[in-house]
Amino acid sequence: MSPSGKTDPTPPRSADGSLLWSRSEQMTGFEALMWRVEVDPRMRSTVVIVETLDREPDWDRFVAATEWASRVVPRFRERIVTPFLGAGTPHWALDPDFDLHYHLRRLRLPEGAGTDGLFTFAEQAAMTPLDPSRPLWEATLVGGLPDGGAALLFKLSHVLSDGMGLAQLLAGLHSRTREPTTDKPQPPAPTGETPTLSEELARQVRSDLGLVGGAARGLLGMAASLVRPDRAVRDALGYVVSARRVLSPPPAPPLPVLAHRSPSWRFRTLDVPFADLRAAGKAAGGSINDSYLASLLGAFRRYSARQGDPLPPERLMPVTLPVSVRREEHEAGGNHFAPARLSAPVGIVDPAARIVDVRRRMKAALAEPALESVEVVTPWLARLPGSVITGLGAGAATGANDLQASNIPGLQGDIYLAGARIVRSYPFAPLPGCAAMIAMLTHGPTCCVAANLDAASITDLPGFEQDLADGFDEVLALGRT
Repeated sequence: MSPSGKTDPTPPRSADGSLLWSRSEQMTGFEALMWRVEVDPRMRSTVVIVETLDREPDWDRFVAATEWASRVVPRFRERIVTPFLGAGTPHWALDPDFDLHYHLRRLRLPEGAGTDGLFTFAEQAAMTPLDPSRPLWEATLVGGLPDGGAALLFKLSHVLSDGMGLAQLLAGLHSRTREPTTDKPQPPAPTGETPTLSEELARQVRSDLGLVGGAARGLLGMAASLVRPDRAVRDALGYVVSARRVLSPPPAPPLPVLAHRSPSWRFRTLDVPFADLRAAGKAAGGSINDSYLASLLGAFRRYSARQGDPLPPERLMPVTLPVSVRREEHEAGGNHFAPARLSAPVGIVDPAARIVDVRRRMKAALAEPALESVEVVTPWLARLPGSVITGLGAGAATGANDLQASNIPGLQGDIYLAGARIVRSYPFAPLPGCAAMIAMLTHGPTCCVAANLDAASITDLPGFEQDLADGFDEVLALGRT
């Protein structure tokens, strides 16, 4: 989550014009952990951003723009290298066989397929694993949408970046004009030599010592900031208790109607006026994040009732929200977020009262002393094989959630891709064992809501789609009055 949906977070550029976005070869402990647990297909961290366009871009211009982007952002030409014998932390390195032809695709939807056909294809693309031996992204230009429209499906691994980092990336790559930009920077293609085995081993030792040492220093630094001589034991115990809450699933029991899980994803979308959603939150004394989450909870209350399980007012459901913990010293891109775990008030019917309760619970979650303890723990876990990590319950920590929700800041004003105006931008985030992952990206005056739903958890997809619209409508009504 972010405090606002109104930012334009363009990352700075280096002297040669390339973006200073995810330039470190070292993966964070959290990124390495995400990468390793993908041995379990249910834990794949594939993200698909669907951008709808007002017209179909010229293919040659689109290819040239993507080739330029791969020079401006060298990470697009890098793959993940597994350490020697699988021990230690994976890292990023240039792919010596980088082939843009592999990463770019195009297709035309059948006549009459429309946007439903587009999102069906997006679902199938998201459920197809990325090739781990190549850079972790693909881009597909889709033609044949109504009124001459088109779409871009940008598929990538969450290991590359979190939502805030992707917002930074799009701000640095998208154009503000329909016409070609003739004076944009033209950095050379990145180059590098393949290291020898001895050089790779030495690099691995340095990397692991730095990563684990940094985690240890972070733990000691947080402990030193919390512990004072006059209340050392109380503060230390308080931090441990807080870390247990942060690292454990919310205590609320899951909703029975969402009990089943599968590897099948289904996509649904909704457009919501940004100004109305913000006004609704303000009318009830909350923020746009509060009104957003209250809308989602309203949808799940309605869905549970229609499935034959009406919820009492005091009923809670387990929800996790990624909260940005980016600091000034962090480079643009990468993953810098912590999980805010809530027992969320799904049973409250009054939308204003629901917003108030959500705000109270969010404040408590954000005030956890150990909110960033994930960054301390993951470097140690990431050194273990993926099968061991999943055996320790990494999947259970997310699978115990009914809902994960995210609010991502977007760009303001008109933006273009190879001459086509981007009409909407829907961020479908991965579904790591929970029943639903719903993300919202602000695109100009519109909140683009993208719901990734487990097909075994939510069996009545048309009904839930209506519940989602009704959940937002009951909250938006607060702002209108």
